[in-house]
Amino acid sequence: MRGLLAAGAAVAVVLSSGVAAHAAHAAPAAAGASSGYAAAFPKFKAPKPFGTTLQSDPKHDFTKGIHSRHDGILRGRITEIRGDVAEYEPIKWKKGTETEGYFVGPPEGDVTAYASPVAKDVVYLSAFGCGKSEAGMTVNRNTGLGNKRCPRSVLMKRDGKPALITVYKGKIVQLQEIWTP
Repeated sequence: MRGLLAAGAAVAVVLSSGVAAHAAHAAPAAAGASSGYAAAFPKFKAPKPFGTTLQSDPKHDFTKGIHSRHDGILRGRITEIRGDVAEYEPIKWKKGTETEGYFVGPPEGDVTAYASPVAKDVVYLSAFGCGKSEAGMTVNRNTGLGNKRCPRSVLMKRDGKPALITVYKGKIVQLQEIWTP
């Protein structure tokens, strides 16, 4: 019996160390980096998922029409998808009085918007699963960020969800949804 207990304890130690190693590998995902997936883009500093200010892109010239944002991670939402190009805008968290809050975009009439092609090998991490019903919650409970990798085809059918959008070399290379009730 003691041998059985010792063997069980040894298995538990091995399993927990494997879980710890996986958690350490996935830790960049919680920070908004490359999500633990093999990615061919740099690790950018992620904004707070529930930040209360709209992120700016000081290098962007909005007078030249809608075009790609500079490299980095934007807290935003896709507003429209046409072909392989997604239009998106920055968003911020607005605390509510009757609810916890909600995300808002730029004020009406503001031209702060971007458009970038979606990379063929985009890393799409959904907070709502890959199915049509979006019934399942697939998030990291510590960060509120999606952790279910879904195919590009699912991303191309969804818009309007708050997300951390990573742009690299003019393309959207990762989109990690932010879960909101």
